[in-house]
Amino acid sequence: MNLLIILGVLFIALIVIIPLIEKSGARADHPIVAKLSRWIIPVLILLAVLQLLRLVF
Repeated sequence: MNLLIILGVLFIALIVIIPLIEKSGARADHPIVAKLSRWIIPVLILLAVLQLLRLVF
């Protein structure tokens, strides 16, 4: 039951937050986006490996 409540809250939050973000029109600067996107995949891979190690040991 708790899972359904959490999923419902997340779904409602998406319905509310996405239109607000689209209306704000805030755009990220290209150098900032390029700098961040270069780090996202390696950090996600590192986190996945750490979680795997935590699960195994």
